[in-house]
Amino acid sequence: MILPFDRPTPLAPPPEYARLRDTTPVAPVQTPDGRRAWLVTSYDAVAAVLSDRRFRLAPPGSAYPGNDTLFQDGEAHARLRRLVSKAFGPRTVEGMRVRVEQVADERVAALAANGPPADLVAGLAAPLSITVMGELLGVDPGDREHVRELAGAGGTDFVFGDEEEVARAAQAWEGLTSYAATLVGVRRAAPGDDLLSSLIGVRDAEDGRLSDGELVAMVATIVAAGYLSARNAISTAVLRLLAEGEAARVASTGLGDAAGPRLDAVVEEVLRLQSGLTGEPFPRFAQTDLDLAGVPIRAGDLVLVRLEAAHRDPRHFAGPDTFAPGRSSSPSLVFGHGVHYCLGAPLARLEVGAALAALARRLPGLRLAGTVDDIAWAHDGADRGPAALPVLW
Repeated sequence: MILPFDRPTPLAPPPEYARLRDTTPVAPVQTPDGRRAWLVTSYDAVAAVLSDRRFRLAPPGSAYPGNDTLFQDGEAHARLRRLVSKAFGPRTVEGMRVRVEQVADERVAALAANGPPADLVAGLAAPLSITVMGELLGVDPGDREHVRELAGAGGTDFVFGDEEEVARAAQAWEGLTSYAATLVGVRRAAPGDDLLSSLIGVRDAEDGRLSDGELVAMVATIVAAGYLSARNAISTAVLRLLAEGEAARVASTGLGDAAGPRLDAVVEEVLRLQSGLTGEPFPRFAQTDLDLAGVPIRAGDLVLVRLEAAHRDPRHFAGPDTFAPGRSSSPSLVFGHGVHYCLGAPLARLEVGAALAALARRLPGLRLAGTVDDIAWAHDGADRGPAALPVLW
């Protein structure tokens, strides 16, 4: 079997995932660049790979990815995570709630004032995401469009992308890190009330403090990953609700309360259904010989997990293809599991929720200006989302 599998329906997983999950949850496949790998599709096996430290981001004996970001293994990752967690915790995100909800409401109000038709990616998802990232890190408003362009251009598949794509993305990444270095210098000289200033000030008796290289890499990663992921999550969440005829029902059931439990349940359900569609976890490499769901895996083997398949595993989600906010199910793996669980998960949930709540309040009659099949998708490396989302109301 050669990846990627066909996807006949844009918002549904490839049918092959269900067949493999039922018969061969750890199956041999060939990657787009011709490598042999294991494709993991059951919930239990996916959770095992994401939480078992015998699976890492780099092949055994290799320093790759060996960088200053959180996308590395072992103690280097643990140290960075401990330091960053001190500044980027729940209190930081909760302190942004009022502002995130305000920006979402302002963007939707502008859409309503300008009248239909509108593009929800350009009018809501992208500006909300880059504004939140910009204010989180203290990026000057005049620089945000430039930073957004760099983040978008830097999104490519560094694992399976072709040489031209990787070279183009690497050039954009250089531009982004260059800007990040300038920003770090400015904030070090004149700290402000933002996450970057907090990161600069973090110090720990055991872990020391973040170096300039680590700070630059962290800023670039937060901008690139945070902007693209949130933009795609917001736009795909809206698309799914509209395509499945759920938007009107959601809007009529108290979603206007941006801090309410109903909204939390809706956010979790749309994220479950679109996980893997908008982005899959990074590939893992087995560090030693081991057994995974009864299949012998050898040291050095490449392992690819599929959240799209895991989150539709009927052994963990009753009626897994249906939209059922508040369902009783196994914990979501949307933001990972184990040591690499995404630190930005609370912020991503907040942004998606704020966008959905603002739309429910101001544009309850929202509908697609075409069909799901008309939507063009942008591929940004590990993330994927609508390039544009035309709507009417």
